[in-house]
Amino acid sequence: MPRIGAGLLGLVMALALSACGTLDRPVGPLRITDGTLIKAADPRIRANDSARLQAFTQEIGGRLRSDHPTTMLALSGGGANGAYGAGVLVGWSDHGDRPRFDVVTGVSTGALAAPFAYLGPEWDDELQQAYTSGAADNILSWRSFAAFLNPSLFSSKVLRDLVDQNVTPELMAAVARENATGRKLLVATTDLDSEETVIWDMGLLAAQGDDNARELFKEVLVASASIPGVFPPVLIAGLQSNNEVALEMHVDGGVNTPFLAIPEDLMLWTRPDNQGRVGALYVIVNGQVGRNDGVTPGRISGILARTYDSMSKASLRIHLAVTAAFAQRNGLDMSLSAIPDNVSASSLKFDQETMTAMFDLGRQRGRTADAWTRLDQQSVGRPLITGATIPDAEVPTALALPPESDPAKSAQPAQPKE
Repeated sequence: MPRIGAGLLGLVMALALSACGTLDRPVGPLRITDGTLIKAADPRIRANDSARLQAFTQEIGGRLRSDHPTTMLALSGGGANGAYGAGVLVGWSDHGDRPRFDVVTGVSTGALAAPFAYLGPEWDDELQQAYTSGAADNILSWRSFAAFLNPSLFSSKVLRDLVDQNVTPELMAAVARENATGRKLLVATTDLDSEETVIWDMGLLAAQGDDNARELFKEVLVASASIPGVFPPVLIAGLQSNNEVALEMHVDGGVNTPFLAIPEDLMLWTRPDNQGRVGALYVIVNGQVGRNDGVTPGRISGILARTYDSMSKASLRIHLAVTAAFAQRNGLDMSLSAIPDNVSASSLKFDQETMTAMFDLGRQRGRTADAWTRLDQQSVGRPLITGATIPDAEVPTALALPPESDPAKSAQPAQPKE
């Protein structure tokens, strides 16, 4: 199966079945009488909330100081390939020098791993269990097929059960304690109604400490991991400035951004003076970034798969390049870890064997310096991103490419017959 061919085939099926499943929505806002709501601190940071966004931007910019270096971790989307990032973190703990991150962000599957990464090595067992226990086996099975009931191919029940099992009251309390120290846990979703990325302050949410906060915490994680067309969108109630509650449609944070590192308002910012090193940014991409030569199948599924693969990688490389340029200007070390290009990686293969093999690959690499590539030190004229490879002998059996799928071999020109 092509790396993401199944996902694109699912997209085609979803379009064909789009008239079947629907999601009921009110035409306008839900009007609730005064006194029926208990207002709490809003965990959303929205592009159209200029005051909140400016305060957030100033906070992140204020952290980039030489007198208090900041360490940040950004976890990308990637579906089942999130097992790779989980493995890298656990392997990093094994190596003994994993930082205590000041800021942790997550998008899509990275959002599911972000709370464990934020809480540190003491939660590595829970992180590993979440990705290798087999609990996600049926996430895309025919048991979950629900295209006639939902505006998606599959129900989100297995995903919701997985989130519910892992977002325990103990985890919420631990996140709240770390938030009180000034550390940040941020998750991104995409609001389809406004077409904007919404950043959720999950530490602020956990600090509210009640059942409603835990439920919203879980809803945000499910929304961030809900690939449109594969899983149904999540309707999240938001209190507007006029005390009206609107149900907003949220989906996968990866729709708008492959990972969350520097706020958009800061992307072109340059510090006023040279303060030396101000911190480190680590980006774990739960996918592959290199260009793979190959022969594209003539079927619609193969054409769409190859098109989406090329498009998403190009977007990812641009995002990495812009972030690396920011890091170079502002004394921020930036390191990237991604799945090597010479292994089989599918974002939609949720079977336990494949996810465990991907976790083991990440853990193996996380124990060494091989997991990381410095991006802020790339010289002019050299490609910013090149596809990493690892020796075939070190690739887990479940992830090994068959000979006929080897991109390097398929790219060889045909020899004329004598």
